[in-house]
Amino acid sequence: MARYMERAGFMCRLLHIQSEALVDRPIAEIEFGWRRIYTAIDRSPLGGIQGAGPEDDYTLVDAYLLTDELTFVRENPESILSCLERGRENARQIRNCVSEQMWTALNTEFLRIRDIKLTDIWLTSPGSFYAELLAGIDRFTGVATATMYRDEGWHFFRVGQFIERVQFSCSLLLTQTRLELQYGELAEASWRSLLRIFHASGAYDRTYSIEIQPELVLDLLVTDRRIPESLLRSVDRTTQELSSLGDGPNAATSGALRRLAGRLGALLRYDWPDRDDREEVLRQVLTYSRQLHDHLSETYFEYAIQGVPRSDVR
Repeated sequence: MARYMERAGFMCRLLHIQSEALVDRPIAEIEFGWRRIYTAIDRSPLGGIQGAGPEDDYTLVDAYLLTDELTFVRENPESILSCLERGRENARQIRNCVSEQMWTALNTEFLRIRDIKLTDIWLTSPGSFYAELLAGIDRFTGVATATMYRDEGWHFFRVGQFIERVQFSCSLLLTQTRLELQYGELAEASWRSLLRIFHASGAYDRTYSIEIQPELVLDLLVTDRRIPESLLRSVDRTTQELSSLGDGPNAATSGALRRLAGRLGALLRYDWPDRDDREEVLRQVLTYSRQLHDHLSETYFEYAIQGVPRSDVR
């Protein structure tokens, strides 16, 4: 549930910024934004993305279709509607562990998006729609923090939230560094929008100045623990919540789980400052975070029962 809600929030932020760019930004910058979103979620857009050119109308048609696919298309597992629907279904299955306020907050946002179509928002203000939806998702997280009983369910909620944040953030940062090579002239605008996605524009300006330097932006978003959604802070919070869970039924994977979490933190604390191949560091972090999810499942949910083959466990 927590992972789906975190993913929906990330997608809202990306589409909010992208919808604002459609108003008055250059065609190449709009194209960059779409490519960044689709590459980060490892998905090919329906019908492809038109190259930048003088046919502005084609670019606007593409924007409409791409926005619809990323927001309302149920067949796309990464769409906002799909994430909210699956998060709601998971919440329904553990209704006894979810507070009334949490259920109301989640259900309200699902019903808001279920009953409208892209045509309802496209000609008015799509940016306002995503801003309101994101506020609702943030409200759900705030209500969960205020009302959830602090048992294992709470710690699993937080682990899911932070692992999703690590994976999505890492994919987005990797995508940014790769696409920068193709869109060199757009470097400043694209890095500035990346700071907005992480709510870090003000922190960057106060720390460095208003001049955008990609290496400094990357350092800030990866290693500054004062940024609530920095990569290192998300990894540290994951490790903290894992330690609160204690050992699971599978003792072997419990140890592997904590060692892997420690390796993630060490990569960002000690390898990142001294290595030139920072893309490789981010790839390692992404790989380790996916392995962390697998170890978590094996430790607490999919462990073998003594005397019963694992394939027979349901």
